[in-house]
Amino acid sequence: MKKIISLAALTAVLAGCVSNQDGNVYGSDSMTEESLVAETSTLNDSYLMAAAPRYFVGNAYKIDDVQYIPSEDLTYNQTGIAGIIPAELNGQKTTNGEIFESSQLLATSKTLPLPTIARVTNLDNGESVVVRINNRGPFVNTRIIDLSAAAAQKIGMNSQAKVQVQVLTEQSVAVKNATLGTQAAQFQPVVETTTVETAPVVAEQPAPQPAPVVSGDYTVQLAAFYAEDSADAMAQRMKTYGDAVVVKEGGMYKVRIINLDAAKARSVINALRSNEGMAPGLLKDGRWVNADSI
Repeated sequence: MKKIISLAALTAVLAGCVSNQDGNVYGSDSMTEESLVAETSTLNDSYLMAAAPRYFVGNAYKIDDVQYIPSEDLTYNQTGIAGIIPAELNGQKTTNGEIFESSQLLATSKTLPLPTIARVTNLDNGESVVVRINNRGPFVNTRIIDLSAAAAQKIGMNSQAKVQVQVLTEQSVAVKNATLGTQAAQFQPVVETTTVETAPVVAEQPAPQPAPVVSGDYTVQLAAFYAEDSADAMAQRMKTYGDAVVVKEGGMYKVRIINLDAAKARSVINALRSNEGMAPGLLKDGRWVNADSI
């Protein structure tokens, strides 16, 4: 997987491939069923809870005339058929910019945010595994999720199986915040000054003007990138929403709209959600707060 920032404490090949506008997807068909009781699983792999190259929800889209509507759903708890992600996708980039590794505990979803942390329970044997959902798919109506070979092995899946998929709220919020920059130091814009040499004059030089005072307590964070040029490109495009800047923190380039009062911050968040399909973060006086608290 691509180098990512870490937080503390987380065979069968299927045929038929399709792709959407944002990442690698695939699909196949067949099923088995029966049900047992779900059990919890511990988060014992640090990459499960690490920051991603980007936090992605996305807009509604269609595959084979079927519409999918991505959303942030922390109450997601569904039962359905799971498959196994083809091993030949090893090394390919996922929808949220990570690199797929079949040896890691990974999964796909048609609509959940990327990344999301979820518990998957094999209802044929009661075995559970915690996975990191980081790619779109499977685009087969009979399946709700596909698992990496490692995750499938953890719950005794050799082919397709009936499973329960439950989003882990606390962990999913934590990995979202990590991706959006929660672990970064407090944001403090730097004002740069330049000195210009001039010839001596008799008249008194005007006093230097003070740096502009920040007019708003709120900052909206749009995304975080490893590549500076990607962040610069987004900041340029986002200037229509306000004073968009790029801030380097924690080895990442973060796109933020600064100097907002409460009303303007609320307006910007609503516009980004509606127009861009984003899930922006919110800071007040440099500290992270709930984006829906204003």
